[in-house]
This record gives sequence, C-alpha cells and structure tokens, in this order.
Amino acid sequence: MPGRHEETGPPEARELRRLAWLLDEAIRLPGGYRIGLDGIIGLVPGIGDAVGLAAASWILLRARRFDVPRSVMTRLLANVLFDAALGAVPVVGDLFDFGFKANRRNVLLVQEYLSNERRVQRESRVRIAATLAVACLAVAGAAYLLFRFVQWLWQLAAA
Repeated sequence: MPGRHEETGPPEARELRRLAWLLDEAIRLPGGYRIGLDGIIGLVPGIGDAVGLAAASWILLRARRFDVPRSVMTRLLANVLFDAALGAVPVVGDLFDFGFKANRRNVLLVQEYLSNERRVQRESRVRIAATLAVACLAVAGAAYLLFRFVQWLWQLAAA
C-alpha cells in the first residue's frame, strides 16, 4: 500500500487506510494510474453503487470512533454522497468514480483531524459554509431562471 502516513496512528486508522486503499487504489493500471474495487464494483448496474455506498458508510461509522466532530463528519458524508450521486450516472458516473476516490479522501481527512483537530475542524466549518452559500446561490439562480422562463411563456401565450 504505497502512500504517505501509512504506519502512523492507532490500529483503527491503519484499518481504515487499508480499506480505502482496497476500494480506491489496489489495482495498478498501465501508466501508473490506480483504481480500486469500488470503481470496478460500481460498473455493475444498481447493485455496484449500493455496495460502494455501503463500504463508504463503513468508513464513516469507523470514523465516529475517533470522536470526529459534526463539521468533519459532515464533510465525510458530503464526499460519500457526492461520490454516490455522480457515480450513479451511467458511464460518466463510472469514470467519475474511478477518479474521485471518496474513500481515500475521507480516510486522509480523518488522519488530518487526528493530527491537527482544531485546524481541520475550522477548515471543515468554512468549507461547509461555502458549500451551503454556493448551493443557495444556485437554487436562487435556478428559481430566477424558472421565473423568467414562465414569464416569457406567459408573454408568448398572451400575444
């Protein structure tokens, strides 16, 4: 299992790293790129994405043992949900699944939290706030565009 911080932290953290490696990086492709079982299992329609989501959820459950605060857990969950939502899109989602590596991201985030709790918690709060702000702007923009579209249709009908 290549990578940084391989043998640091409690045994539970090493277990999470091994699982993330298996799910996201265990298979070396020509050119040095690595994929894992999560991406391969995800190719099976329906069942594959559910199995990948279950494995990612296992990492979240194990992260709770480290008393990870809500802000960090929210980021972990957001990674899993983002991966599951986009991974469910046929073909494009499968390619995305090979590249995003949510499990690896989450394990690294837990490791970072264990080594610098305050910084990671503060950074998580900022990212959550920024994500919510962008989501609110997107919803407001979509609502405005929908309003303008309906207004345009109304004008066409009145003419």
